[in-house]
Amino acid sequence: MKERLQKLISRSGLMSRRKAEEFIRQGKVTVDGRLALLGESADPELAEIRVAGELLRFDSPVRTLMLNKPTGYICSMSDPRNRRLVTDLLPADLGRLYPVGRLDYNTEGLLILTNDGALAQQLAHPRHHVSKTYLVKVRGSLDRSKRQQLESGVLLEDGLTAPAKVSRVRSSGQNSWFELTLGEGRNRQVRRMCEAVGLPVARLKRIAIGSLTLGDLKSGAFRLLTGTDLVHLKKSAGL
Repeated sequence: MKERLQKLISRSGLMSRRKAEEFIRQGKVTVDGRLALLGESADPELAEIRVAGELLRFDSPVRTLMLNKPTGYICSMSDPRNRRLVTDLLPADLGRLYPVGRLDYNTEGLLILTNDGALAQQLAHPRHHVSKTYLVKVRGSLDRSKRQQLESGVLLEDGLTAPAKVSRVRSSGQNSWFELTLGEGRNRQVRRMCEAVGLPVARLKRIAIGSLTLGDLKSGAFRLLTGTDLVHLKKSAGL
């Protein structure tokens, strides 16, 4: 049965539908040896579909896991600077899994990896506003004024941020610790928000995505998500 190529690629778990569309536009997808066209359909039982030279397969089990990412790793499948990848922390027998969203090189904590393209696309899409909670350590004092700025929205170079939630505020010497929950996911958003109110970030750790929490998972360790985990996660993502 024929399906649109981007949907087939997403269903295989190789990447999200949006990423598949990019690959088709870039000439990285072939059907029976010829370059694929955006919007065309194919029957995976009859056609040989390759993505970046790799034969499209549908026999890999769907897996989704959570990883406690340490600092010093990047959320990518490759790196021209030869830095360590989050996938280096996973055993090869899990197959190819892709990070959902990003934590920057110096940020640690909860990261989801999956070969479920539909789930990855829904979680990453900004319209679903899947909440993310971070444990933040900043240099300086989080006073009432700065807290109100974070909670009401901070003006960044790419516009005003959505209201955030600040909780569990405490001080330690010349530093402050607090939890910050966001409903949007701009690039380096937590660091930029804190810097904009005069609080440089000393440590940043994501501790929750929707109802999924990091718990006592050790740094560098992972666990496969349970059925209950996935039900709640998919509900958060609008699936």
